[in-house]
Amino acid sequence: MKEKMTEHSIRLFEKKGFSETSITDIVESIGVTKGTFYYYFKSKEQLLMDIHLAYIDELLNEQEKIISTPGKACKDILFDIVHMLLKSIKTKKSSATVFFREMKNLSDEKLAQILPKRDEFRSKIEQVLNSGIESEELRANLDASIISFAILGVANWSYHWFDPNGEKNEQEVADIFMGMILHGIEA
Repeated sequence: MKEKMTEHSIRLFEKKGFSETSITDIVESIGVTKGTFYYYFKSKEQLLMDIHLAYIDELLNEQEKIISTPGKACKDILFDIVHMLLKSIKTKKSSATVFFREMKNLSDEKLAQILPKRDEFRSKIEQVLNSGIESEELRANLDASIISFAILGVANWSYHWFDPNGEKNEQEVADIFMGMILHGIEA
């Protein structure tokens, strides 16, 4: 029931926004009582927090798998991370939208749990870039910190416009993004 309630909430938050979606909207969408809601969640914000944690934790796990693959070139790791982000937008577009758009509705206490995870994800991209600089796969004069933000900006913003059923699939979009990124930073 908790998963069903979460999935319905994600779709409602995506469609109406977190602030405009009431607990009544959530429970009526699946035909349960408010008591059922409060059995699983202390508040609507706790539900939002659970959605955020599930999304970022899954991304971190996938990123770790990509990075820990032995013998992979920096460019391949970066491509795989961008591809994974686009794939997550394809398969979990509603969750991605809620994650990026509704973070502003989390309290400072809740943000203190989410922001370090986002920072960790970005930091790992920066580490990959620094590794590429050290191995001379990438130019020595790059600012890995700024480049990591740029890569995330390009990939994450695509939740606004990327249509997995459109003209380009996530593989093709990742190829375009990485071509644009790498031609600016290749050694």
